[in-house]
Amino acid sequence: MQIDVLTEEQSAKAALDLLLPKILPQTVTFRVSNFNGKSDLMKKLPDRLRAYARRIRREELRICVLVDEDRQDCRLLKRRLEEVAKQAGLVTKSVSVGRTFNLLNRIAVEELEAWFFGDPDAMRCAYPLLSRNFEKSATYRRPDDIKGGTAEALERLLRRHRYVMGNLPKVQVARNIAEWMDPSKNCSPSFCQFRDGILAMTA
Repeated sequence: MQIDVLTEEQSAKAALDLLLPKILPQTVTFRVSNFNGKSDLMKKLPDRLRAYARRIRREELRICVLVDEDRQDCRLLKRRLEEVAKQAGLVTKSVSVGRTFNLLNRIAVEELEAWFFGDPDAMRCAYPLLSRNFEKSATYRRPDDIKGGTAEALERLLRRHRYVMGNLPKVQVARNIAEWMDPSKNCSPSFCQFRDGILAMTA
């Protein structure tokens, strides 16, 4: 089996290239493709999914679409993703009801960086000057509920400890933290939904 993951940006690809081998059985291969932002992914998604629907007839292939919430209405965004999949003739996890499904739609709430805050030990391994207890602060305690943007929160935290001087180098930071992440010990609900959905696809 192969799983193809479609994601909106390069930093998500950088993280997933390191995280998926920790999640997937060794018998499952994967490929992560990134687009030039969410609007580019959503624009190209219908054609891409129709092409996958043709391939699935002859290949053991599964697809995952991962986008950031970006403070949009999560339910409306999920509904849009589900409708595009339905029009392409693919069966999503949401409608499978015990049947085999070939497409998983997942949303990082509110951004990918929430997944990093979900594993503070990995963040400390990547950036040792971070406080031993920073995750106990009300600001970071619930990764999917961090106010004002998780990317911005991560940038402020790393700048405070002089790891970042200018803008957040999102791709490099994603690699640095994902290298140390343990998918079984993440407290971000949206990450757990992603992880469990990926595992369900391989069952």
